[in-house]
Amino acid sequence: MPHSAFSYPIDCAILLCMAGSFPASAECAAAKAEVIRRITPWPVEPPLQLWRCPMGSSPSLPIEGGEILSPEITAYRDAIEVWHLAKHVTNGSGGRDIYLTTLRGTYDEAGHFVRQSVGENDWPAWLQSTVQARTGSTLLNSYGTSFRAIVLRMQDYTGTYFTEWVSY
Repeated sequence: MPHSAFSYPIDCAILLCMAGSFPASAECAAAKAEVIRRITPWPVEPPLQLWRCPMGSSPSLPIEGGEILSPEITAYRDAIEVWHLAKHVTNGSGGRDIYLTTLRGTYDEAGHFVRQSVGENDWPAWLQSTVQARTGSTLLNSYGTSFRAIVLRMQDYTGTYFTEWVSY
């Protein structure tokens, strides 16, 4: 006789799986795929939508979309960074030209997902090393290759950061 399956909100699975660095399981694979779908253009959605995950409440904790969040859950949400990177290198009359776009998506204090353009002076060192590891070049190197990618940075329950690279 088949076992009955229990449904669960995908955002609850995203939160739990993210805390464990998306361990190997069918539920976490589905949660990770949903995060990637949300942040891969277009339209871009917030990767973690906690208002869709019923969690219970306590009156002394911050509220997001009517739901009260614990400090631990708020820390997971606030540690998420979504970087949209586009680098196009062309040969021009004066040498090689670089056209570069870097957008960063984060959660603000109110829990809203916001995206903004980020200049080269504000790129974190971990982003540069991630780009170099994936492409063999830095963002500003004119001899690097053209690419479009999303770099998703998250934090697990130990406070360790991990990244996902998605080319599109």
